[in-house]
Amino acid sequence: MTFLPGISLVIPVYNEAATISSLIQTINAQTLLPDEIIFVDGGSTDNTISLLTSLIKDSPGYRVVEAGRAMPGKGRNIGAARALYNWIAFTDAGIILDKDWLKNLVLARDKHPEASIIYGNYAPVINRFFDVCSAITYVSPVQTNHIRGKSIVSCLLKKEVWEKAGGFPDWRAAEDLVFMERAENAGYIFVEAPDAMASWELRPGFAATFRKFDLYSKYNVWAGRQRYWHYGVARQYALLLPFLLLGFLHHPAWFLMLPLWICARTAKRMLIHRNGFSTKVLLNPVVFICVLILTLLIDLATFTGWIKAVF
Repeated sequence: MTFLPGISLVIPVYNEAATISSLIQTINAQTLLPDEIIFVDGGSTDNTISLLTSLIKDSPGYRVVEAGRAMPGKGRNIGAARALYNWIAFTDAGIILDKDWLKNLVLARDKHPEASIIYGNYAPVINRFFDVCSAITYVSPVQTNHIRGKSIVSCLLKKEVWEKAGGFPDWRAAEDLVFMERAENAGYIFVEAPDAMASWELRPGFAATFRKFDLYSKYNVWAGRQRYWHYGVARQYALLLPFLLLGFLHHPAWFLMLPLWICARTAKRMLIHRNGFSTKVLLNPVVFICVLILTLLIDLATFTGWIKAVF
Protein backbone atom coordinates (compact mmCIF):
# COMPACT_ATOMS: atom_id res chain seq x y z
CA MET A 1 0.00 0.00 0.00
CA THR A 2 1.29 3.46 -0.91
CA PHE A 3 0.79 6.22 1.62
CA LEU A 4 0.49 9.92 0.92
CA PRO A 5 3.42 12.23 1.58
CA GLY A 6 2.64 14.17 4.71
CA ILE A 7 2.34 13.64 8.45
CA SER A 8 -0.23 11.94 10.66
CA LEU A 9 -0.21 12.81 14.37
CA VAL A 10 -1.37 9.91 16.56
CA ILE A 11 -2.36 10.40 20.20
CA PRO A 12 -3.78 7.75 22.57
CA VAL A 13 -6.10 9.14 25.26
CA TYR A 14 -7.83 7.81 28.35
CA ASN A 15 -9.79 9.92 30.85
CA GLU A 16 -8.12 13.15 29.76
CA ALA A 17 -11.01 15.58 30.15
CA ALA A 18 -8.84 17.83 32.32
CA THR A 19 -5.97 18.09 29.83
CA ILE A 20 -7.34 17.51 26.33
CA SER A 21 -8.26 21.16 25.71
CA SER A 22 -4.69 22.36 26.40
CA LEU A 23 -3.23 19.73 24.09
CA ILE A 24 -5.56 20.65 21.23
CA GLN A 25 -4.71 24.33 21.68
CA THR A 26 -1.01 23.55 21.30
CA ILE A 27 -1.70 21.40 18.23
CA ASN A 28 -3.70 24.16 16.58
CA ALA A 29 -0.93 26.65 17.40
CA GLN A 30 1.76 24.64 15.59
CA THR A 31 3.73 26.65 13.04
CA LEU A 32 3.65 23.52 10.89
CA LEU A 33 0.38 21.62 11.17
CA PRO A 34 0.13 17.85 10.69
CA ASP A 35 -1.99 16.71 7.76
CA GLU A 36 -4.23 14.73 10.08
CA ILE A 37 -4.62 14.26 13.83
CA ILE A 38 -5.91 10.93 15.11
CA PHE A 39 -7.06 10.62 18.71
CA VAL A 40 -7.55 7.03 19.86
CA ASP A 41 -9.67 6.77 22.99
CA GLY A 42 -8.91 3.76 25.16
CA GLY A 43 -12.31 3.50 26.84
CA SER A 44 -12.56 6.75 28.79
CA THR A 45 -15.11 6.76 31.59
CA ASP A 46 -15.21 10.54 32.00
CA ASN A 47 -16.41 13.05 29.40
CA THR A 48 -13.23 12.91 27.29
CA ILE A 49 -15.07 11.81 24.14
CA SER A 50 -17.83 14.41 24.31
CA LEU A 51 -15.37 17.18 25.11
CA LEU A 52 -12.99 16.08 22.39
CA THR A 53 -15.79 15.90 19.83
CA SER A 54 -16.94 19.38 20.77
CA LEU A 55 -13.44 20.85 20.58
CA ILE A 56 -12.66 19.52 17.10
CA LYS A 57 -16.07 19.76 15.43
CA ASP A 58 -15.08 22.74 13.30
CA SER A 59 -11.47 21.66 12.72
CA PRO A 60 -10.66 19.72 9.55
CA GLY A 61 -8.09 16.97 9.76
CA TYR A 62 -9.10 15.66 13.17
CA ARG A 63 -10.38 12.13 13.70
CA VAL A 64 -11.49 10.34 16.85
CA VAL A 65 -11.34 6.55 17.09
CA GLU A 66 -13.14 4.86 19.97
CA ALA A 67 -11.10 1.71 20.55
CA GLY A 68 -12.82 0.27 23.60
CA ARG A 69 -10.51 -0.65 26.47
CA ALA A 70 -7.02 -0.06 25.11
CA MET A 71 -3.67 0.56 26.76
CA PRO A 72 -1.39 3.23 25.21
CA GLY A 73 0.46 0.69 23.06
CA LYS A 74 -2.72 -0.64 21.51
CA GLY A 75 -4.02 2.90 21.07
CA ARG A 76 -0.91 3.91 19.13
CA ASN A 77 -1.17 0.79 16.98
CA ILE A 78 -4.79 1.50 16.10
CA GLY A 79 -3.96 5.10 15.22
CA ALA A 80 -0.88 4.15 13.19
CA ALA A 81 -2.82 1.50 11.28
CA ARG A 82 -5.38 4.12 10.25
CA ALA A 83 -2.83 6.80 9.41
CA LEU A 84 -3.05 7.95 5.80
CA TYR A 85 0.40 9.47 5.57
CA ASN A 86 3.93 8.18 5.21
CA TRP A 87 5.26 9.84 8.37
CA ILE A 88 3.70 9.48 11.81
CA ALA A 89 4.28 11.84 14.72
CA PHE A 90 3.50 10.54 18.19
CA THR A 91 2.73 12.35 21.41
CA ASP A 92 0.54 11.64 24.43
CA ALA A 93 -2.40 13.22 26.20
CA GLY A 94 -1.37 15.47 29.06
CA ILE A 95 1.42 16.92 26.91
CA ILE A 96 1.97 20.56 26.00
CA LEU A 97 3.69 21.00 22.63
CA ASP A 98 5.94 23.93 21.85
CA LYS A 99 4.58 25.85 18.85
CA ASP A 100 7.59 24.81 16.73
CA TRP A 101 7.55 21.18 17.90
CA LEU A 102 6.51 19.57 14.62
CA LYS A 103 8.41 22.11 12.52
CA ASN A 104 11.65 21.26 14.32
CA LEU A 105 11.07 17.53 13.96
CA VAL A 106 10.57 18.01 10.22
CA LEU A 107 13.64 20.26 9.91
CA ALA A 108 15.76 17.52 11.50
CA ARG A 109 14.21 14.94 9.18
CA ASP A 110 14.93 17.01 6.08
CA LYS A 111 18.49 17.70 7.25
CA HIS A 112 19.12 13.95 7.64
CA PRO A 113 17.36 12.13 4.78
CA GLU A 114 19.04 8.88 5.84
CA ALA A 115 17.09 8.88 9.12
CA SER A 116 13.76 7.11 9.59
CA ILE A 117 13.20 8.16 13.21
CA ILE A 118 13.49 11.65 14.66
CA TYR A 119 13.40 12.00 18.42
CA GLY A 120 12.42 15.37 19.81
CA ASN A 121 13.07 16.70 23.28
CA TYR A 122 10.97 16.80 26.42
CA ALA A 123 10.90 18.73 29.68
CA PRO A 124 8.85 18.74 32.88
CA VAL A 125 6.57 21.65 33.69
CA ILE A 126 7.96 23.29 36.83
CA ASN A 127 5.22 25.16 38.70
CA ARG A 128 5.68 24.03 42.31
CA PHE A 129 8.38 23.23 44.81
CA PHE A 130 7.51 19.53 44.54
CA ASP A 131 8.02 19.71 40.76
CA VAL A 132 11.61 20.89 41.32
CA CYS A 133 12.32 17.99 43.65
CA SER A 134 10.66 15.45 41.34
CA ALA A 135 12.55 16.68 38.28
CA ILE A 136 15.87 16.38 40.09
CA THR A 137 14.99 12.91 41.39
CA TYR A 138 13.76 11.10 38.30
CA VAL A 139 13.81 13.25 35.16
CA SER A 140 16.86 13.03 32.89
CA PRO A 141 19.04 16.15 33.13
CA VAL A 142 19.32 18.87 30.51
CA GLN A 143 21.78 18.01 27.73
CA THR A 144 23.44 20.81 25.77
CA ASN A 145 22.66 20.44 22.05
CA HIS A 146 21.12 17.01 22.69
CA ILE A 147 17.78 15.61 23.79
CA ARG A 148 17.29 14.47 27.38
CA GLY A 149 16.54 10.98 26.09
CA LYS A 150 14.56 9.14 23.45
CA SER A 151 10.81 9.24 23.98
CA ILE A 152 7.72 8.34 21.99
CA VAL A 153 5.91 11.40 23.37
CA SER A 154 8.11 13.54 21.13
CA CYS A 155 8.98 11.77 17.92
CA LEU A 156 8.43 11.46 14.19
CA LEU A 157 8.99 8.26 12.24
CA LYS A 158 8.21 6.57 8.96
CA LYS A 159 5.13 4.38 9.02
CA GLU A 160 7.38 1.62 7.69
CA VAL A 161 9.28 1.67 11.00
CA TRP A 162 6.10 1.00 12.96
CA GLU A 163 5.22 -1.86 10.62
CA LYS A 164 8.65 -3.51 10.62
CA ALA A 165 9.01 -3.19 14.40
CA GLY A 166 5.75 -5.03 14.88
CA GLY A 167 3.98 -2.12 16.52
CA PHE A 168 3.79 -1.43 20.24
CA PRO A 169 3.14 -4.11 22.86
CA ASP A 170 -0.32 -3.78 24.42
CA TRP A 171 0.97 -2.66 27.82
CA ARG A 172 0.36 0.19 30.24
CA ALA A 173 4.08 1.00 30.54
CA ALA A 174 7.43 0.07 28.92
CA GLU A 175 5.71 -0.51 25.58
CA ASP A 176 7.48 2.55 24.17
CA LEU A 177 10.91 1.36 25.32
CA VAL A 178 10.42 -2.05 23.73
CA PHE A 179 9.20 -0.50 20.48
CA MET A 180 12.16 1.87 20.24
CA GLU A 181 14.60 -0.98 20.82
CA ARG A 182 12.93 -3.09 18.14
CA ALA A 183 13.08 -0.22 15.66
CA GLU A 184 16.78 0.39 16.23
CA ASN A 185 17.58 -3.33 16.22
CA ALA A 186 15.90 -3.47 12.82
CA GLY A 187 18.60 -1.09 11.58
CA TYR A 188 16.61 2.13 11.32
CA ILE A 189 18.69 5.26 11.77
CA PHE A 190 17.55 7.90 14.24
CA VAL A 191 18.56 11.52 14.74
CA GLU A 192 17.83 14.07 17.43
CA ALA A 193 15.84 17.29 17.27
CA PRO A 194 16.69 19.05 20.57
CA ASP A 195 14.51 22.08 19.81
CA ALA A 196 11.35 20.00 19.26
CA MET A 197 10.07 20.36 22.80
CA ALA A 198 7.14 18.60 24.46
CA SER A 199 6.35 19.28 28.13
CA TRP A 200 4.32 17.42 30.72
CA GLU A 201 3.27 17.83 34.33
CA LEU A 202 4.91 15.66 36.96
CA ARG A 203 3.04 13.68 39.61
CA PRO A 204 1.69 16.10 42.23
CA GLY A 205 2.72 14.35 45.46
CA PHE A 206 4.45 11.47 47.18
CA ALA A 207 1.52 9.04 46.89
CA ALA A 208 1.00 9.70 43.17
CA THR A 209 4.73 9.34 42.55
CA PHE A 210 4.80 6.01 44.36
CA ARG A 211 1.83 4.69 42.36
CA LYS A 212 3.47 5.73 39.09
CA PHE A 213 6.75 3.94 39.76
CA ASP A 214 5.08 0.91 41.30
CA LEU A 215 3.10 0.51 38.06
CA TYR A 216 6.09 1.17 35.80
CA SER A 217 8.22 -1.25 37.80
CA LYS A 218 5.68 -4.03 37.39
CA TYR A 219 5.37 -3.59 33.63
CA ASN A 220 9.12 -3.32 33.14
CA VAL A 221 9.53 -6.66 34.90
CA TRP A 222 6.85 -8.21 32.72
CA ALA A 223 8.77 -6.84 29.73
CA GLY A 224 11.96 -8.51 30.97
CA ARG A 225 13.78 -5.21 31.42
CA GLN A 226 15.06 -5.71 34.98
CA ARG A 227 18.71 -5.31 33.89
CA TYR A 228 18.02 -1.71 32.87
CA TRP A 229 16.51 -0.65 36.21
CA HIS A 230 15.78 -3.22 38.90
CA TYR A 231 19.13 -4.96 39.10
CA GLY A 232 20.92 -1.65 39.53
CA VAL A 233 18.68 -0.69 42.46
CA ALA A 234 19.09 -4.15 43.98
CA ARG A 235 22.87 -3.86 43.74
CA GLN A 236 22.75 -0.58 45.63
CA TYR A 237 21.07 -2.27 48.57
CA ALA A 238 23.25 -5.37 48.32
CA LEU A 239 26.27 -3.11 48.89
CA LEU A 240 24.78 -2.08 52.23
CA LEU A 241 24.50 -5.61 53.60
CA PRO A 242 28.15 -5.91 54.78
CA PHE A 243 27.82 -2.65 56.70
CA LEU A 244 24.57 -3.78 58.31
CA LEU A 245 26.20 -7.03 59.37
CA LEU A 246 29.20 -5.15 60.75
CA GLY A 247 26.83 -2.88 62.63
CA PHE A 248 25.09 -5.83 64.26
CA LEU A 249 28.15 -7.97 64.84
CA HIS A 250 30.98 -5.50 65.41
CA HIS A 251 30.06 -1.89 66.23
CA PRO A 252 26.96 0.32 65.74
CA ALA A 253 29.15 3.00 64.10
CA TRP A 254 28.94 0.98 60.88
CA PHE A 255 25.26 1.91 60.66
CA LEU A 256 26.43 5.44 59.77
CA MET A 257 27.06 4.10 56.26
CA LEU A 258 23.30 4.07 55.64
CA PRO A 259 22.71 7.85 55.87
CA LEU A 260 26.04 8.49 54.13
CA TRP A 261 24.99 6.19 51.29
CA ILE A 262 21.60 7.81 50.67
CA CYS A 263 23.08 11.29 51.03
CA ALA A 264 25.72 10.43 48.42
CA ARG A 265 23.05 9.19 46.01
CA THR A 266 21.04 12.37 46.57
CA ALA A 267 24.09 14.59 46.06
CA LYS A 268 24.80 12.80 42.79
CA ARG A 269 21.27 13.58 41.55
CA MET A 270 21.74 17.23 42.48
CA LEU A 271 25.10 17.36 40.72
CA ILE A 272 23.92 15.97 37.38
CA HIS A 273 21.16 18.61 37.31
CA ARG A 274 23.58 21.51 37.75
CA ASN A 275 22.85 22.77 34.22
CA GLY A 276 19.10 22.78 34.73
CA PHE A 277 18.69 24.46 38.10
CA SER A 278 20.30 27.38 39.86
CA THR A 279 22.93 26.97 42.56
CA LYS A 280 20.44 28.43 45.03
CA VAL A 281 18.02 25.59 44.32
CA LEU A 282 20.64 22.86 44.38
CA LEU A 283 22.10 24.06 47.68
CA ASN A 284 18.70 24.37 49.35
CA PRO A 285 18.66 21.82 52.22
CA VAL A 286 14.89 21.43 51.97
CA VAL A 287 15.24 20.44 48.30
CA PHE A 288 17.97 18.00 49.28
CA ILE A 289 15.76 16.33 51.92
CA CYS A 290 12.79 16.12 49.53
CA VAL A 291 14.94 14.54 46.79
CA LEU A 292 16.32 12.08 49.36
CA ILE A 293 12.81 11.04 50.42
CA LEU A 294 11.67 10.70 46.82
CA THR A 295 14.70 8.57 46.00
CA LEU A 296 13.87 6.13 48.79
CA LEU A 297 10.19 6.18 47.84
CA ILE A 298 10.98 5.27 44.23
CA ASP A 299 13.29 2.52 45.43
CA LEU A 300 10.43 1.13 47.50
CA ALA A 301 8.07 1.34 44.50
CA THR A 302 10.68 -0.47 42.41
CA PHE A 303 10.65 -3.41 44.80
CA THR A 304 6.88 -3.50 45.37
CA GLY A 305 6.23 -3.42 41.62
CA TRP A 306 8.85 -6.15 41.15
CA ILE A 307 7.16 -8.34 43.75
CA LYS A 308 3.72 -7.79 42.19
CA ALA A 309 5.05 -8.75 38.75
CA VAL A 310 6.60 -11.97 40.02
CA PHE A 311 3.77 -13.08 42.28
